[in-house]
Amino acid sequence: MKKKWYGKDTGLTARMILTVGLLILVYLVFLTILSFFLEFIFLLLFAAFFLFLQYYFADKLVLWSTGAKIVSPQEYPQLHTMVDRLCNIADLPKPRLAVINTPVPNAFATGRNQKNAVVAVTTGLLNTLDISEVEAVVGHELTHVKNRDVLVITIASFLSTVAWFVMRFSLYSSFFRGGNRNKGAGATILIFLVSLLVWLVSFLLIRALSRYREFAADRGSAIITGNPPALISALLKISGKMKRVPTKDLREVEGINAFFIIPALSGESIMSLFSTHPPIEKRVERLEAMVRTLEGFR
Repeated sequence: MKKKWYGKDTGLTARMILTVGLLILVYLVFLTILSFFLEFIFLLLFAAFFLFLQYYFADKLVLWSTGAKIVSPQEYPQLHTMVDRLCNIADLPKPRLAVINTPVPNAFATGRNQKNAVVAVTTGLLNTLDISEVEAVVGHELTHVKNRDVLVITIASFLSTVAWFVMRFSLYSSFFRGGNRNKGAGATILIFLVSLLVWLVSFLLIRALSRYREFAADRGSAIITGNPPALISALLKISGKMKRVPTKDLREVEGINAFFIIPALSGESIMSLFSTHPPIEKRVERLEAMVRTLEGFR
């Protein structure tokens, strides 16, 4: 596979580095302020434990919540053969494969590392796309596994979660201690406001990082499969088909929107600033640029 066909996406890499750098800066400021209030240190430990459980059991929780079933090569031979080949190209251990019985056409990857990953596809996806399009979608999910995106987002979310707990604790502490009648009310309010600001800024930065990881996964799929037009076609088919899926079916899987290749319920009213995924139009635009680069090498 000639990866040089697509060159290096330095712009995307720079944006991811900048986002991570800003997160680190925000968190350092937050920890500096928090260090003056040692009574909150247990929240760090609580949040660490909480995120550890989330990270370690992410695959089991997601599979259980979606009703996904791990499938064998005997049940889905074509899907297993496809994943075997793509994993060989991507130099990845083969993940477990799962199928979700839902008309919603989608797919996701989860798992704490490359050796404990799961790639799941829906029956709606298998019934909607042709084989090359399914391969492109699976390539996208395998790129998430290769890039360790579950780990990246979990680490990025750590102090954001701490800020959330500190914010809630400060609010309840102020309420139960008598608000302004308490000598420490001013400090409590300050902690609350700082925590709120840190949570909001980090929330937006993590959402931006998630969108950049989706661009990177699209790019990885194009490189692994050597077929960016197939992913373009798959994205357009999935987004078009979901508009015709009953709302009841969409809401059943809404809870794992962040994992999907395309959110089940996005809605035009939601600002892209708060989205975990970039707009389909921008994803297609980038993939079309890769197609033009590929044609230039022929």
